[in-house]
Amino acid sequence: MTEFILGVASSLVATGAALGLGWLLSHRARWWLLAVVSGISGLGVRRVHRHQDDAKAALSDEIGRARWLRVMVGRGNELTRDGFAPLWTGEGRPPDSVRVLLPDPSPTAAEESWLERRERELASVDPGFGPGLLSEQVLANFHYLSEAVRGAQSTEIRFYDLPNLYRIVATDNTAFITLYQSAEHGRHSPCIVAHRSGELYDFALRVFDTAWDSARVPDGTPSRDS
Repeated sequence: MTEFILGVASSLVATGAALGLGWLLSHRARWWLLAVVSGISGLGVRRVHRHQDDAKAALSDEIGRARWLRVMVGRGNELTRDGFAPLWTGEGRPPDSVRVLLPDPSPTAAEESWLERRERELASVDPGFGPGLLSEQVLANFHYLSEAVRGAQSTEIRFYDLPNLYRIVATDNTAFITLYQSAEHGRHSPCIVAHRSGELYDFALRVFDTAWDSARVPDGTPSRDS
């Protein structure tokens, strides 16, 4: 697991460094440089949004046409909002398979959890984040989601206890990867959009699948793997 964590961290740092060069240039030059770097490296980056919120419209459109969906979030508030609402209300054509990973709000380890570490980071810039608040929010989102998908065999939910450093939303065509900054909420952090057949897309799926395999199935929650 340590090797996996180090591999994720180093890959994200390298990707962020390469893409960060584009922010130093003009808007048009930035996208030109991004396209060149992406093509040469095989990363498959389609676009980089300065803030995760800027990708909302593109993400909503992608979810609406996805055949399957993989979601790994740092808190899960967005799962209860407009972009994901059609999945739970039955509007449109739902994906054939939806897998959701939420941070484990009650890990069994005695030491400080990764979720608690993220909470300390956010508390340094947001005085509203008192001890335990982030865990409460994750649990509230879990209960909402569990109720919304009750009886839906296509949706599975698990808890992961890994570094709370990024958000991944991936479909059969595109991956949205948010790189959480230590002193910023996720919605204010940069979001990379990568397309299928690129190395960054494949990496995002590898991260998700590895986390999924080691994640905990919440009590009373069915899993098709069990």
